Amino acid sequence: MPTIRQLQYLVTLADTGSFAEAARISHVSQPALSQQIKALEERLGVRLLDRSTTGAILTPIGRSIVSKARGVLGEVRAITELARSAATGLSGTLRLGTTPTLGPYLLSPIIADLHRAAPGLRLYVREGIPDEQARALSRGELDVMLGPLPIRGDDLEIEPLFREPLDLVAAVDSDLARGTVAPDALAGQVLLSLDTRHHLHRETRDIAEAHGMALSPDYEGTSLDSLHMMAASGLGLTVLPRLYLQSDVGGLSGIAVVDVEGWRAHRSVALAWRRGTSMEAAFRVIAEHVQRSARRMLERDLA
Repeated sequence: MPTIRQLQYLVTLADTGSFAEAARISHVSQPALSQQIKALEERLGVRLLDRSTTGAILTPIGRSIVSKARGVLGEVRAITELARSAATGLSGTLRLGTTPTLGPYLLSPIIADLHRAAPGLRLYVREGIPDEQARALSRGELDVMLGPLPIRGDDLEIEPLFREPLDLVAAVDSDLARGTVAPDALAGQVLLSLDTRHHLHRETRDIAEAHGMALSPDYEGTSLDSLHMMAASGLGLTVLPRLYLQSDVGGLSGIAVVDVEGWRAHRSVALAWRRGTSMEAAFRVIAEHVQRSARRMLERDLA
């Protein structure tokens, strides 16, 4: 019979298409992972992968077996979660994934709120790229994920929580920071963004296209703070989430919000978990706390 570990390796390899990346995610050496996949093929008596110098591609039977393996691993996780969950579910340690464009300035007050409501709950927070975290959630490496929509995964339950305004900002001495400006005044302006893996990059790109702005290919930020600093230095405009600007972590130091006529940019934030988990009731309680805290914060005016 195949082992659970072999099935985990196979699913991870299917998600990444790379032995090296699958080994890194699985915290094993590449030869060890390759040996386990080969042993699985021998045990099943079928070829699961076509190997090449560029990676690994599932065979037709390999795709079918991966689909079944996901279901098996889901059931194993459900058994584990059922055994460790308390009656309320709000106890123990939960692995929470979030994006660096959200977690650092939103989670602190929410975690404090949750701790008061459920002193037995511990959150292990891991920041990462949203698409990568959605795959980690499906694989069982995370229990729950807080991030911007869209969150993709056929096996995931997704609970939308709130809409967060996205503000256009410029250096405080920019002409654009001196009163209301018409949308066509943005044409040709340089717009700074994060690297292409982030949802915020895609939203910034759409804003640039809608207003005829020039998305900078040379100065991609690695964090919201780096975008903040580059905008404050006059390198260009950028788009920052409202909760970041309202937080002690972010703020408006050196920058000002550009008051554009008819500006309505926003993003939607959701909580996601694996469908069918025994922790669903607990996750919905967490979702309510996140939603309530975020909406309370958004009611405040920018300083």
